[in-house]
Amino acid sequence: MEGLKVSKANLTVYIHPSKSNQVSQAVLRELSSLLFTFSEIVDGVVLAYDVNSLDTCAKILPGVHPYFGVKLKVNFLLFSPKPNTLLEGKVVKLTQESIHVVVLGFSAAVIAEKDIREEFVWKMKKGQEVYASRSNKRHVIKVGTMIRFSVKSFDEEILHVYGSLIPEHTGSIYWLDKNLEVVSHADRSEKKKRIQPERIVLEQDVVDGELSTLDIAQKKTSAKRQKHSEDS
Repeated sequence: MEGLKVSKANLTVYIHPSKSNQVSQAVLRELSSLLFTFSEIVDGVVLAYDVNSLDTCAKILPGVHPYFGVKLKVNFLLFSPKPNTLLEGKVVKLTQESIHVVVLGFSAAVIAEKDIREEFVWKMKKGQEVYASRSNKRHVIKVGTMIRFSVKSFDEEILHVYGSLIPEHTGSIYWLDKNLEVVSHADRSEKKKRIQPERIVLEQDVVDGELSTLDIAQKKTSAKRQKHSEDS
């Protein structure tokens, strides 16, 4: 899935003097406060972090409450969906007007009817609302389906994604991946046929089956020698 990235950052975390004997715990507490929130510093929603190094030399800040700054290097796992990137999520609600999806278990996404390509038609199937493909009856989107969709925009404040099923490579992940495997297998079979040497069968020489390519090569060589003898 696109929209995920790892970012390396050099940070300075400011710690209250009362935590001077628990610097590591205080730093981790500050980093934990960034989880599942959008950070402009790293341009993404922080999903996880890993502290690479922590500078033991802290800098005291002047003021009424002299906080001290601790420098550290951190690797962040970020959720940063950009327009036209592909996301994957689980359908949790489906109506004639929209499809509602949850991405990575925390971010909500909505796909409006206008952003669903005409291939898909809303219908009731066995008492359940679904979007079914006109071109392939097995391609169905319903509650519980994992889908792949394109990003239109991302609301950083409420972590809400506005998506689209207009691109051809979007829809049910199960159907898309299975269909891709079938196409890939067909392509491999076609390539194998093209590179396989043609087998020539001479009717008068067939007894119990086709001749091998080696037999054919030998017969061609013999024919050439015979012709050369006759010319001589």
